[in-house]
Amino acid sequence: MELTILHLYPDCMSLYGEYANVAVLRRHLEAMGVNVIVRIAGLDDTLEFSGVGFVYMGAGTERGQKWALTALTPHAQGLKDLLEEGTPALFTGNAMELLGTSVTDRAGKVWPCLGLADFTTQETDKRAPEDVIAHTPLWDAPAVGFMNKCSHTLGVATPLFDHLTLGEGNEEEKGSEGYVSGNLFATHLIGPVLVKNPAFTRLLLTRIFRHSGWPLPDALPVLPHEEQAYQVTLRELSQRAGN
Repeated sequence: MELTILHLYPDCMSLYGEYANVAVLRRHLEAMGVNVIVRIAGLDDTLEFSGVGFVYMGAGTERGQKWALTALTPHAQGLKDLLEEGTPALFTGNAMELLGTSVTDRAGKVWPCLGLADFTTQETDKRAPEDVIAHTPLWDAPAVGFMNKCSHTLGVATPLFDHLTLGEGNEEEKGSEGYVSGNLFATHLIGPVLVKNPAFTRLLLTRIFRHSGWPLPDALPVLPHEEQAYQVTLRELSQRAGN
């Protein structure tokens, strides 16, 4: 079994240690007997989607986000074709915003985006650095993480998280957050989200194995201390949410 991960633009979209989402996914896959190849795509590279089994893009500054958008736009159809085949993908931080139809920056300039979803994003003058507890029907555990955004994402019909008990949602405090469509997952949660949430990692592993046509093992690997670290974080954030 061999899987190629396409890591998009870590040269400008890897704030907050977001590269670790790829690292933890790779480590789990290798523990399951999968040979993992990470294909790095830089801003000046021509993208090659053939043979890709997972796509990832992390968070960047507002300027870095626009660089990534400019680089990715000529390849939007190739990415869309890959995702429509059901290839699993994860976009974190403000990379999520590129999946929609547009981002309007603080100066009022409208940046057309990839159009893979119908939502739009409006940048604001208020930055919201917040811890997050989020809830989704896709796995049986609250998600924890951190968010540092200065935007509202409007019109998400299928959010990844149906509500938050702590943090800023797509449009409002404690509202729904993120986006999901089939095997495409997106969230403003950073931290990195897969390192902090082993249940989310297990969901992605399951989707990867199913899409690749591989038999899923009876038990998925658990890395040392990942569950304990999650429980500590959840307990501390839950106490904060209750205050």
